[in-house]
Amino acid sequence: MNKHWMLVIIAGIIEILWAIGLKYASSWLAWLAVAALIFVSFVVLLKALEKVPVATAYAVFTGIGTAGTVIVEMIVFGEPFSWPKMFFISMLLAGVIGLKLVTADPDKKEEVM
Repeated sequence: MNKHWMLVIIAGIIEILWAIGLKYASSWLAWLAVAALIFVSFVVLLKALEKVPVATAYAVFTGIGTAGTVIVEMIVFGEPFSWPKMFFISMLLAGVIGLKLVTADPDKKEEVM
C-alpha cells in the first residue's frame, strides 16, 4: 500500500472522529475541535487525491467513516448491536475493499505513460 492510500485511510479515521463529534459536541470548544477535524480530514484527503482516483478515494473515505462510526458507536457509546447492521457494514467494507483492489496503483500507471 502506498503513501497516498495510507492518506485516504487516515482521512477516513479522522472522519470517524468528527462524525461522532457532530453528535456529542456541546460547547464552543468542542464544536471548534469538530470543525478542525473536518478541515484536517479533507486536507489529508486532498493530498491523497494527487495520486489516487477521486471516485475510488472518496468511496473508500466515506466507507471507512461510515463503518467506523457505526462500530465506534456500538463499542464506545452503547449503540445496540444487531446482526443485520453488521451484515450491511460487512457488505459496505467488501465494496470498499473491492474498489481498492480493482483500482490501478497510481505509481504503476505513471510508469506506463
